Amino acid sequence: MFTIMAPVGVAKLRARLFLLFLCLTLRAGMLQFASATIQGYIGDRDMICPSVCRCDEDFIYCNDRGLSSIPSLPPSASVLYLQNNQINNPGLPTSLERQLAIRVVYLYDNELDEFPVHLPPSIRELHLQDNNIRTIPRSALARMPLLEKLHLDDNSISTVSIEDQAFADNPRLRLLFLSRNHLSSIPSGLPASLEELRLDDNRISTIPTHAFRGLSSLRCLVLDGNLLANQRIADDTFSRLANLTELSLVRNSLQTPPVNLPSAHLQRLSLQENALTHMPRGSLDGMHRLLRLDLSGNNLTTLPRGLFKDLDSLGQLLVRGNPWHCGCNLRWLYDWLHARGNTITVRGLNCHGPDRVRDMALKDLASEMEECEVVRTAGTRDRVGGGGVDTSTTHTPPQGSLFTLRSKRPGLGLPDSGLDYTLSSSGVGKSLALNVKPLSHNSVRVTWSVAQPSSSFRLSWLRLGTGNAMGSITETLVRGDRREYLLTSLQPRSSYIICMVPLAASSESKGAISGDADPDEALVCAKAETSDPTPLEEDENEDSKQMTVLPLAGIVGGATAIVSLALIFGIFCWYGHRTGHLCTRDHYTRKHSRKKKSCDDYIESGTKKDNTILEIRSPGFQMTPLAAGQPMQPKPLREDYIIHTIYPSNGTGLYKGDNHVSDAGHGTNRGYREGGIPDIDYCYT
Repeated sequence: MFTIMAPVGVAKLRARLFLLFLCLTLRAGMLQFASATIQGYIGDRDMICPSVCRCDEDFIYCNDRGLSSIPSLPPSASVLYLQNNQINNPGLPTSLERQLAIRVVYLYDNELDEFPVHLPPSIRELHLQDNNIRTIPRSALARMPLLEKLHLDDNSISTVSIEDQAFADNPRLRLLFLSRNHLSSIPSGLPASLEELRLDDNRISTIPTHAFRGLSSLRCLVLDGNLLANQRIADDTFSRLANLTELSLVRNSLQTPPVNLPSAHLQRLSLQENALTHMPRGSLDGMHRLLRLDLSGNNLTTLPRGLFKDLDSLGQLLVRGNPWHCGCNLRWLYDWLHARGNTITVRGLNCHGPDRVRDMALKDLASEMEECEVVRTAGTRDRVGGGGVDTSTTHTPPQGSLFTLRSKRPGLGLPDSGLDYTLSSSGVGKSLALNVKPLSHNSVRVTWSVAQPSSSFRLSWLRLGTGNAMGSITETLVRGDRREYLLTSLQPRSSYIICMVPLAASSESKGAISGDADPDEALVCAKAETSDPTPLEEDENEDSKQMTVLPLAGIVGGATAIVSLALIFGIFCWYGHRTGHLCTRDHYTRKHSRKKKSCDDYIESGTKKDNTILEIRSPGFQMTPLAAGQPMQPKPLREDYIIHTIYPSNGTGLYKGDNHVSDAGHGTNRGYREGGIPDIDYCYT
């Protein structure tokens, strides 16, 4: 019995196990189906695009839609185009913070008044230009620690509205644009990771030493359209930017390039539209990687020799809009350009003077430049062929010097008055050639050329007297880059000995005019004679002398006149007070008359006082107009009083009718009725 029931139990067990396996299989299938259904639903939801926008995968285009708020976005959105709308700060939903896939947001040209705070922390690039944002709070930027590019152009941000250390929580920020705002100085606390900084078209006028401290990674700096001048830029401001490759200082007030520019990696230097009048020698030294130099729109007339000695890689030179003076002073630049050939592109190097080469390109002045002889050995000097090209290094020769004084010691190497310089208007030394030329009766132009540069020159001149007498001796120090000097205020019809000697480098460092000359150099002298003044010049001198005397004479005469008038007025007042007739009138003899009437009674009674036509008689009085020059005749005594209305001397009465018309034919004694005066104004008492 037991043996028969055993197979039946095994069969039931197998059946139960099969049913259990079948149930488990069906449950697993149901779970998979449910999971697939849920995933499909979510996938369809991810692809939902706002009805007012256009979507292209994860790029959401909602720009130029007139939106005032941001619509619901799919979670997969990574780039949002929301520019050119009317979105304000309340239009930024708080749900935007949970869109962790967003990397780039374009919100420029909207109506944002404050820096947005509900932006996702995953943002790398944010465009907020052309809004009305006024502040940059640190808390708002701290929500975006991955931010790399921030555009805040065309807003209303000022220096004081940027919170201290506002960018401290943005260690990845590489690009910051703050153009066309209201900044008055460089923002502080900029991150060390910054590579490009644009601050153009603000109101920045001063750059202190610490302005760019810590910005060792900065490669591009744009400061166009500010109020920068050389005196308000610290000497080592730009030297801290060792890795700078582009520097733009367009549209400022610079007269020379800033000192200590970073030269190791600089590739583009823009200095156009400033007030540059001089490019100091050495201002571009070390810029071996410079590719583009723009000096357009300035007041440059020349460039010093050796300015481009390190510009081996220069490919673009833009210098249009400058009054270039193409004389022998630019012979070195002519040779340098021809040596570079087609490796450099030059724009705008056209001559403004002299007249015979006006509007010609410097590279085309082959024949003119061949006439210039560069001084290389003793006895050789610069000259201009044909007398038409000037050798000056400045457009207008400066007059005077900071270190001009009268010499009092004979041991300064001054010209010897005993030498004979007859008929010699030039002198030649070992490495210096001197030439003098009288320009007028009181001025002499001095030009010179040297074979090798010198730190400075000592120029001295003396006026020869009659016989062996020697006149006054004057000397001055001239900078080493000058090649021309103008002596003015000289005596007409006089002979002058003019001498020059190069000074050693050590003498300039002493800062004194009495520095020692180069021991290897000899004094080079020339003689010049001033001409007689023309009659017109003599008249002008006389007029100038008279004009200098006239102001003093006028002051003395005016003071004398004022004192005299004050004295006469004092005597008159004293006499009037003494006799008792000042500001009083005679007592009336009638019992009804007023006594001690003051001078202001006429004004009080509404009648204008006019003593020139007032006649007083006693015991009565009568006021009648008198003709010019009419003598006063005594009248018999009468008991009646006649009061005539007094008319001003211009022919107009105090009373006029509404339709009164002035007639030149009537004098001052017009009839009362014709003057529009009522009858009651003419009466007897």
